[in-house]
Amino acid sequence: MGQDIKLTASDNFQLSAYRADPAGTAKGAVVVIQEIFGVNHHIRSVCDRLAGEGYVAIAPSIFDRTSPGFQSGYSPDEIAEARKFVASPDWDAMLRDTQAAIDAVKSVGPVGIIGFCLGGSIAFAAATRLSGLKAAIGYYGGAVVRYADETPKVPTQLHFGEKDAGIPLTDVETIKTKRPDVEVFVYPGAQHGFHCDERTSYDKASADIAWPRSMEFFAKHLKS
Repeated sequence: MGQDIKLTASDNFQLSAYRADPAGTAKGAVVVIQEIFGVNHHIRSVCDRLAGEGYVAIAPSIFDRTSPGFQSGYSPDEIAEARKFVASPDWDAMLRDTQAAIDAVKSVGPVGIIGFCLGGSIAFAAATRLSGLKAAIGYYGGAVVRYADETPKVPTQLHFGEKDAGIPLTDVETIKTKRPDVEVFVYPGAQHGFHCDERTSYDKASADIAWPRSMEFFAKHLKS
């Protein structure tokens, strides 16, 4: 359904991206921000799924500055390797690359953003700092609490797993307290990565609630 394309960021850096287009007229566009595993099979399938919902979906490869074309699976060794990318993340560069993706699809119609893991944090930061968005959704973004003093410029929805080993519920409570303007959902028993059906932490019951919630949110806010 999709194709690999090139994007150019504001500093003229060229990065790759995956884009999937709907069969009919697009309702709008959604920027999809990867986990630490790159624009891999799962992220591409999320884009394809969004195209099936009627949106142009685009996933920028935000690790291209350090490791062009990086993609990873979910074995313990692969997870350990992927974690190296976020030992000292360049948030500004990743946000520049995210803005390039927004700019690439804004002619389609209203643009939303959805991110997972690292991408969940970037989606929140994008909501507070970038231009051209109408809505933002973040799944289990561990750094959201760091940005919680910043006010999103667009409607924002966040999803967390109750049993996420990397995001304590105290962080989620801090976000709720600081950001009463943001929709925050916690899924009982769910772990980090509960949306990804290729990970051992996949929680179908939680994912089957979170995804329709996300689509309703986009349907409400991504209107021309």
